[in-house]
Amino acid sequence: MGAASITKMLMVWLLLSVGLARVALGSTVHLRRANDRNGRCIYSFAVPSPNEASCPELGQATSAIRELQRESNMQRSELESAKARLSLLENLVTQLHMALGTGGSSASAAELQRELDRLRMERAQQESQISRLEAAYSTLGQEKSFLEEEKRRLEQEKAELGRRLESNTQETARLRASQHHQVSEAPAQDSQQGSQEGCGELVWVGEPVTFRRAETIAGKYGVWMKDPEPVPPYTCETTWRVDAIGTDIRQVFEYDDADQFMKGYPSKVHVLPRSMESTGAIIYRGSLYFQRRKSRTVAKYNLKTETIPVQKDIPSAGYHGQFPYSWGGYTDIDLAVDEMGLWVTYSTDKAKGAIVLSKLDPETLEVEQTWETNIRKQAVANSFMICGTLYTISSYSAPDATVNFAYHTATSTSEPLSIRFENRYGYSSMVDYNPTERKLFAWDNFNMVTYDIRLSTI
Repeated sequence: MGAASITKMLMVWLLLSVGLARVALGSTVHLRRANDRNGRCIYSFAVPSPNEASCPELGQATSAIRELQRESNMQRSELESAKARLSLLENLVTQLHMALGTGGSSASAAELQRELDRLRMERAQQESQISRLEAAYSTLGQEKSFLEEEKRRLEQEKAELGRRLESNTQETARLRASQHHQVSEAPAQDSQQGSQEGCGELVWVGEPVTFRRAETIAGKYGVWMKDPEPVPPYTCETTWRVDAIGTDIRQVFEYDDADQFMKGYPSKVHVLPRSMESTGAIIYRGSLYFQRRKSRTVAKYNLKTETIPVQKDIPSAGYHGQFPYSWGGYTDIDLAVDEMGLWVTYSTDKAKGAIVLSKLDPETLEVEQTWETNIRKQAVANSFMICGTLYTISSYSAPDATVNFAYHTATSTSEPLSIRFENRYGYSSMVDYNPTERKLFAWDNFNMVTYDIRLSTI
């Protein structure tokens, strides 16, 4: 470092010290520098009073002098400290002048140089460390960008695999359903004559096959069905669905085929002229049969004309929670279809809660015949008809439930059973039999499922 640079640095230090003295003295300090008779550099200060605009007269000055003395005593130690720093600075300046005059290097200059070199080294080390940190941060940023891109790619692959899996599941379900999509050529009046062909007793129920899941909370309970004996313009592929949660259930969603049903695109929405109750509705020969809300009335709704041509009370039937299945849902009146025709399951005060089964005329809804069973309705979760036999399910929620009773209308007798029935999703609110497809249709906690069955040969 040159002498001129050191001199500048010391002058800066001097000015800073004077600034500190000004702050310490609490007033404006005027610095004067001059040589005395011996040639030495003398610094002197002029300090104005911080409290007096002008000097008072002698008679008025007593209190002011006392105040000034108190302040002077307080500032004396600070002033002595400032003088000591200034004296040190003078010595350093003097040593610097002597070093410059003799051409040598003073100890102070060397010390200052060493201190400056040390500071420069520390600065260089800090800058190097900062550079390394910046490089590491840049590398981490690049790795983060790469990982985020990889995460996006994997999420896209996962979504694509999910779409493929869903498509494959739906296609499998559609193919299974299409195996039985053959429209009966026989006229309706001849169906009863050939109704018992292939009939037998239930001996096995397969695992549930899920077709689709309801989108909203209104679909926790519901009904979905196909017409086993459709009339034009409907076919065995036409599917209907009703979400059964609500106080005013009127909407019936119609789907042209299984693919449209699984995608959730209805071809039409029927709005019933009367509200329906429970999950006991059924589709048969082009009409929806349902229980009217808060009544024992069964109505027939023609899906083509969108009218109710006939409705009848079920004699003495309990309704709106008087004799429901064990899961509730106002399931007092449950309609069913099998190879023999249209049935209704209910109970009465006379039967004291036991299941009463009646066969109905599908045109007039007149009761053709009635059976009173020894199976308590509220002790079972649901029921369905196959070949003139009533079957009940033990539980609506247990995963290992069973088909636990059968009541044979041909002999008016019942028997206990133990055929496994899986409630896969833990809340089956509807189970019905489709005699054309030979499957059970069920609504299990938002999910619409089917079960393959096996019948014994007669």
